[in-house]
Amino acid sequence: MHATVRSVIEVAAGNEREVCILDTEASPEHLSRGTARYADAMYAVVEPYFKSLETGRRMAALANDLGLEKVALIANKVRDDKELAAVQEFADKHDLEVAGVVPFDDRLPEAERAGTAPLDFDPDSPAVKAIGDLARKLVGNGRA
Repeated sequence: MHATVRSVIEVAAGNEREVCILDTEASPEHLSRGTARYADAMYAVVEPYFKSLETGRRMAALANDLGLEKVALIANKVRDDKELAAVQEFADKHDLEVAGVVPFDDRLPEAERAGTAPLDFDPDSPAVKAIGDLARKLVGNGRA
């Protein structure tokens, strides 16, 4: 599996106008197997809970150790300003950037229960809008 992923990334890396986004498991294995070699950036998606934040911090540290220059967190399922502040405080303490925030959104589990992509289920839901804005930010200016 890792060889296949590396092949896809290698092909995408050959053209600077191409963008390849990988959604990987929350495990360092893919980084240690060379997937990061062709990456311009890594964004660790974290939830506003210590275990998730700590996993994101560890992944960011490993990515930095492997030479990735652009490493940041994306806060997911954020319910309120208190949760956002907790994520930002953790990030600041560990010298990490928070590249974006996706709010908690009841429409996403509803879309899953309906067997439909969130974008098709409710393109105006808060999370779908936030993800779209984040994608435009990260991809729209080259490599954010």
